[in-house]
Amino acid sequence: MTLTPLASRPHDHSHCVHSALSEADVICTRLGLRLTTLRRRVLELVWQSHKPLGAYDILAVLSEEDGRRAAPPTVYRALDFLLENGLVHRIASLNAFMGCNRPEHAHQGQFLICRNCHVAVELEQKSISDAIIKGAKDVGFTVEAQTVEIVGLCANCRSSA
Repeated sequence: MTLTPLASRPHDHSHCVHSALSEADVICTRLGLRLTTLRRRVLELVWQSHKPLGAYDILAVLSEEDGRRAAPPTVYRALDFLLENGLVHRIASLNAFMGCNRPEHAHQGQFLICRNCHVAVELEQKSISDAIIKGAKDVGFTVEAQTVEIVGLCANCRSSA
């Protein structure tokens, strides 16, 4: 698999947003799920950049757009829906969310997170997931979910340091 670190390369980011929304439409239609206007808008906001976005950041944008205060439970329900259906990932160390690069199939994500600019890139290395599962099995542990977060410097921040 060739990794294309989009986050650290100049690109037309509107293509990322458009692709994510199109894939979400297909997945929700296939599964008989409703991608409501709010869920779609939250997904769009999460995909606005390659930086993980917190729920309160999403709330702030929604409140600004509506001219009234959006309720936190509403945003959390939308995020829960997106998480449950593999459309976004939660980055625990940042208490934030980012779009899933491959929502069409269930997988365990590994994330490279820049400690300087906070851009995150999703990896999907089956060998890493397999090693975690094997190591856990060797000690009698059953893995139910895994998220690996690796902190370092992206190419942009490293070159400007």
